[in-house]
Amino acid sequence: MDLHLSSTQKIETGAQPVMDDHRRIHPGWLRLMHGLNALAVLILVGSGWRIYNASPLFGFEFPGVITLGGWLGGALNWHFAAMWLLAVNGLLYLLVNLVSGRLWHRFFPLSFHALFVDLRDALHGHLSHADPRRYNMVQKAAYLFVMLDSVLLVISGLVLWKSVQFPLLGELLGGYETARYIHFFAMSALVGFLVIHVAMALLVPRSLLAMIRGR
Repeated sequence: MDLHLSSTQKIETGAQPVMDDHRRIHPGWLRLMHGLNALAVLILVGSGWRIYNASPLFGFEFPGVITLGGWLGGALNWHFAAMWLLAVNGLLYLLVNLVSGRLWHRFFPLSFHALFVDLRDALHGHLSHADPRRYNMVQKAAYLFVMLDSVLLVISGLVLWKSVQFPLLGELLGGYETARYIHFFAMSALVGFLVIHVAMALLVPRSLLAMIRGR
């Protein structure tokens, strides 16, 4: 889902954007990486819940029907496969965005005041959807958070997978058991973002179509 121009931005810029359905919004490489990331995350979450059930951190387990792998060994195989897909695809995404300058152009600068105004408008259903080619402050903050959260997932996952090989990372995260909690809550935050992201895409279906068609 791409940007919705906020009332604050329209006041500041005086812009009155006009949609052009034939203008490119998302390049092909971005749509491909978006799809691969979505696939990797779904596999990681489903298999991760099965792995969690083998040694729960809290007094509950995830229903088997929403997990992936069938058993602990199968879940680990799915988890590691998707881990490499997410890590490689995510690294390429960051490199392309950095080299092309898209990261700065799309996600910066940030304004806490504009973020507060856009968040307030979003909660009241008043956030404008005039121009899907630009990100509002809520989207900038959310997407940057997902990038950082994904890095935390990878780091904590490495500690859980190869704790002996990455002792420094383990110490930075407070040890193996603490890393389990960090990994769980980072995963929970990512799932929460996905729920909101999908809900917003359904509320503004043209943003979903733009991600599929690129225009």
